[in-house]
Amino acid sequence: MKTKVLQETISFLFIVLFIYAATSKLFDYQTFRLQLEKSPFITSIAGFAAWSLPVAEIGTALLLLIPAARIAGLYASLFLMTLFTAYLVAMLGFSYYIPCSCGGILGGLSWKDHIVFNAFFMTLAIIGILLHKNFKYEKNKNPIGHIGFGPRPLP
Repeated sequence: MKTKVLQETISFLFIVLFIYAATSKLFDYQTFRLQLEKSPFITSIAGFAAWSLPVAEIGTALLLLIPAARIAGLYASLFLMTLFTAYLVAMLGFSYYIPCSCGGILGGLSWKDHIVFNAFFMTLAIIGILLHKNFKYEKNKNPIGHIGFGPRPLP
């Protein structure tokens, strides 16, 4: 029961994060797109990124809402957070100008704080994935003690 509550909590946190981030970007779309256009790494795809990132965030939140699709949502969450973190690290390491394209309160974080924030959510995604796999295994485990190799013994 505790595992299920933790899974739900992790999913809820990601849903809030992604819906908040996507709506912040969409409500201030022009500023978001302008900041992406100033980025030395994605200038050429800024237009595509400006609408595809909020769509991906909303899509991921929807996956997390559907219990049958939750594992896909957790993997998508891990992918997005890893992508955002890699972008931040690359910008810090290789760019002289670092525009902030994060909306709302996330835009007020320092770059170091933002990386820590992202790492925290990446860790949550990994925990969620591991909990999901463990919970699924425990639900399907044969009470006789079969460990999953070869055919299941007859009851």
